[in-house]
Amino acid sequence: MAAPDTPEPRDPSATGATPDDTPAPAAENTPPAENAPDTASGSATPTDATAPAAPATPTDAESTAPDNSTNTTDSDDSTDFANADRGLVAAPAHPTITAADDPGRVVWDFGSTAFLGGDCPDTAHPSLWRQSQLCARAGLYEVTDGVHQIRGYDLSNMTLIEGDRGVIVVDPLVSAECSAAGLALYRAHLGDRPVTGVVYTHSHLDHFGGVLGVISAADDVPIVAPEGFLAHSVSENVYAGTAMLRRGTYYAGSNLERGPAGLIGMGLGFTASTGSTGLLPPTLEIRHTGQEETIDGVRFRFQMTPGTEAPSEMNFLLPERRALCMAENATHNLHNILTLRGAQVRDARIWSRYLTEAIELFTHDAEVLFASHHWPTWGKDDLRRFLSEQRDLYAYLHDQTLRLTNQGRTGPEIAELIELPPALARAWHTRGYYGSVSHNVKAVYQRYMGWYDGNPSSLWEHPPAESAKRYVDCVGGPDAVLEKAGRYADEGDLRFAAQLLKHAVFAAPDSTAARELLATVYEKLAYGAENATWRNCYLTGAEELRHGVKPTIIGAGSLAGALTVGQLFDSLAIRVDGPRAWDHSVTLGWTFTDLGELYRMTLRNGVLTHTRSILPVDDTDLALTLTRPQLLALLANASASPNAQNPPDLTAVRHTGDPAVLTTLLSVLDTPDPDFAIVTP
Repeated sequence: MAAPDTPEPRDPSATGATPDDTPAPAAENTPPAENAPDTASGSATPTDATAPAAPATPTDAESTAPDNSTNTTDSDDSTDFANADRGLVAAPAHPTITAADDPGRVVWDFGSTAFLGGDCPDTAHPSLWRQSQLCARAGLYEVTDGVHQIRGYDLSNMTLIEGDRGVIVVDPLVSAECSAAGLALYRAHLGDRPVTGVVYTHSHLDHFGGVLGVISAADDVPIVAPEGFLAHSVSENVYAGTAMLRRGTYYAGSNLERGPAGLIGMGLGFTASTGSTGLLPPTLEIRHTGQEETIDGVRFRFQMTPGTEAPSEMNFLLPERRALCMAENATHNLHNILTLRGAQVRDARIWSRYLTEAIELFTHDAEVLFASHHWPTWGKDDLRRFLSEQRDLYAYLHDQTLRLTNQGRTGPEIAELIELPPALARAWHTRGYYGSVSHNVKAVYQRYMGWYDGNPSSLWEHPPAESAKRYVDCVGGPDAVLEKAGRYADEGDLRFAAQLLKHAVFAAPDSTAARELLATVYEKLAYGAENATWRNCYLTGAEELRHGVKPTIIGAGSLAGALTVGQLFDSLAIRVDGPRAWDHSVTLGWTFTDLGELYRMTLRNGVLTHTRSILPVDDTDLALTLTRPQLLALLANASASPNAQNPPDLTAVRHTGDPAVLTTLLSVLDTPDPDFAIVTP
């Protein structure tokens, strides 16, 4: 489930069922109902949303990580199913969405969720199965008059708000192909209205990456985003982008086969599309709570929420529509304080306080609440209760973590101790399908205390492979480790079996027996997990232990076109191989005629620095006068490791000085590896 199991017998989820052994509702194995995609392959609607499925029966007591609660949700409550189906206008028009540059490559397959129309198998937690059924609904839905959503076309939702002349697009999905298909579905059923505005609610890729599917760079429409959006979208998706993409294949299950034994969703949605991504910079920043803007005749009232689910994020109210958008600050699951793919640690304290502020600012004027994921909540009382419980969820995790921290507990210890209050544990929308109590508690601890647990032995540990060799030696060698790990697995202690086998694999990565046994343990842990991202990590680890690393799926598009010159130079600095650059000392001057900006750049002591200048920068080893598009072309065409026989092409760029200086700079840039090993050394 959502968190690792606590050792005390008070945790009934150690039996492998939901709390109190009450199975969560799941769809009966019936043909797709009218809201399923027209291929009979998408999100089949259960004929009886409350019909329970057989609970999962993991093979041992610890294959299901419990939810840190002792109370059950209401398995007879079908409200979520009714709300997820409410307002359906049209199902998807086609069975698949294909890549813009390759019609033979599928970037989204509605049929890949058809298996969720059946009863919960023994390879999935029944509560997660229920959540996945809800997330698999796909089509065009009406939220309220003049507000519609495209759901089930990507990991996120795209919202369409009708204005005087056209339609305003909120959060245009991950990829251009999916957002274009969603817009086409809207136009086919509700009129061929032009896009008259775009709103990015926050700085995560699944809320802006598909913008080029709804508008082009040449379109003169406002693009609205919270203050700091561009800086934070770049810092997350570019600076550490390669590592996040690689780790993202684990938590998203990108390379898993869709089906009961593989990918059944991510909790927040089914999965992310694999089309082309892009970014157009905002033209209008929202800077303060209470700021109002009118876009195509529609009045927006904004609330700034920096440091919550994203470092740059905002909610908004549509006063005339009495509709409240909570971006990704309140969704139908426990979210992440620190996502498993990596990110900046979020502030659970401020997150809860902004939810309190949203309640006070908006709920007396709102009749429906919608978000960038999942399904809406209708009714003033219900949406207020929903926001209050979400607020209490993050506040409780924050405050209790710090209470126990101040008693000397460490993050892993606290994660074993915290359980949710009964009233929160009973709500479906507080369950750990995407975030978990366990890793959120550790994230709160990390935010305040950092990586160091205070024990001096933690200061200078050996790296994983070297530690593993020593642990294996202490146990008595590889064969002894496998024998003991197998015994722990047979006795139901999968957690420690996985710990032991991790050392076995890192000490002897060529051991087929160690890899296979660890893969088997990972599978068992996955099949009992309520948390979708934990399940995906376990199953992807098992897949790579058995078959090796598959190529990381990276969108065909690029975010580089939206970066400032300073951000482009930052992305180069991150790639400098320090030791290779130690002995170089060069200076470059950059004059951008289209921007009126001048930069001085220095490579010295293995560090690439750059500063804006107000004076001409021609007193350098190499001075270049160019436009920003020329810089983009220069960087795109340059080899990652140029040499004297393959210098960068400067024929189209006015320059003075020694062109070899640029060759020197480019020669010390490292090439990121999107396929680095994770479960092996």
